[in-house]
Amino acid sequence: MFDENNALVKVFRSARDRYTESPAVDMRIRLIGTRNRDAREYNLPSSNEVAALLIGNNVEKIAGGLQRITELHPSYMAMQYPILFPYGEDGFRTKILYNGLVVPRGRGRSTVSIREYYAFRIQQRENEGPTLIMAGRLFQQFLVDAYTSIEEERLRYVWKNQKLIRSDLYQGLRDAVIRGDNAASVVGKRVVLPATFTGGPRYMVQSFQDAMAICRWAGSPDLFITVTCNPKWSEITEALSLIPGQKHDDRPDIVSRMFKIKLDLLMDDLCIHKHFGKVWAAIYTIEFQKRGLPHAHILIFLDGADKPDTSVKVNKIISAELPNKELDPLAYDSVLEFMIHGPCEKDKDKFPCMEKGRCSKHFPKKFTDDTIKDPDGFYTHRRRNNGRTGIKNGIEIDNRSVVPHNLDLIVKYQCHINVEVCNRGRAVKYLFKYIHKGKDIATIVIERNDEGDNCDGETSVRIIDEIKTYLDCRYISASEASWRIFGFNTQFREPAVERLPFHLEDEQQVT
Repeated sequence: MFDENNALVKVFRSARDRYTESPAVDMRIRLIGTRNRDAREYNLPSSNEVAALLIGNNVEKIAGGLQRITELHPSYMAMQYPILFPYGEDGFRTKILYNGLVVPRGRGRSTVSIREYYAFRIQQRENEGPTLIMAGRLFQQFLVDAYTSIEEERLRYVWKNQKLIRSDLYQGLRDAVIRGDNAASVVGKRVVLPATFTGGPRYMVQSFQDAMAICRWAGSPDLFITVTCNPKWSEITEALSLIPGQKHDDRPDIVSRMFKIKLDLLMDDLCIHKHFGKVWAAIYTIEFQKRGLPHAHILIFLDGADKPDTSVKVNKIISAELPNKELDPLAYDSVLEFMIHGPCEKDKDKFPCMEKGRCSKHFPKKFTDDTIKDPDGFYTHRRRNNGRTGIKNGIEIDNRSVVPHNLDLIVKYQCHINVEVCNRGRAVKYLFKYIHKGKDIATIVIERNDEGDNCDGETSVRIIDEIKTYLDCRYISASEASWRIFGFNTQFREPAVERLPFHLEDEQQVT
């Protein structure tokens, strides 16, 4: 079948002959589970999914042998996935016009971008064969490859246009001269990743500064909310039912789109419909980590009259107890399904919260008759010993294992929504840095299979490459890939922040 219909078969056979004559070194990638680095970024995956690890931006070219083709080549995906494209169909190429028409000059871009192409390509249509979206884990790999192609094209533009963005403060140049770094070879070469690149370190720093600007205007945040996608939402299961046998793992595109819809509805409830009261400002950031599902961290700034500054007000909006099963069975089932921590004491090696045999989140908590605010400004939520229990993962639990939540939101959205009162003192900076902590990273070792577990370190060079640093074992999951392919925002701020440039002494920009 391939010989008759796929023109790329000869290329594959040439590659096979090349490796038969000169076999490649058998390598393996080993994930390192260590706690001596930032566990929020360098944690191990906890879900069974296909992901990409970006190691750097250097590509080895073999003269006279195999050559790497660019992701802009029309046959790029057809050569990567011959089973998904058995006829060798063309993929993305440059200069694809919108609707086949040229947009007049001055009307903006007239061609389809690589992101727009893949966003179109992964849609489910009744009049189109579902081969791609029925590929299961191969579809996950396709999404990851598609997004890494988008990311690589953006980074290539940045790398090739360094002369347009390279700049430094005059103070930095003066300090270099004072140190005696008069020769360019001593100072080294810097490859700059600008703040306009989404997800880069400068982008995250600016997002953090914007959030702090809102904090200076609106005061300290009042509520810290974490919402996680529920793959069992009826909308997701209904969409999956169009192709029998599919699970949510097979369609991260549907999961991402549904989470975006639910998140927008939740923000409307919080900000427009005033679920917790009048909202002055709201901030959220999207995270994927390595758990296979997207989730959002939200900070809410409330009006003075609605601030939860007393135990009575906190108890009205936040609960850390099981509801009455007889009076409200739906609320009881919702809390038992979505808002129970662990239980992590049964299999201590299974849960990521366990450190040195103890839960780092300090569950199960102690029974408390009322919500108490300690001298440092942290609340201990009410968890009464009222005899209410439930069964979770075959273990009997009580109020000590309940995560703080708002009961109305849990019942309405049917997913994990953790609601906490923010500490208005020392915790503010931690909250903002936590929600803007940066990309997920994996610690890995690339080694030969005939070697042991040792790996020699690389020699340092005098090139300060911010692009390579950004790609330092960058971990991209299928859910993040689909989210970014659709062009969904990873940051939200309301009200908007206008960055006004001003100059301090000797800190003007010098190109």
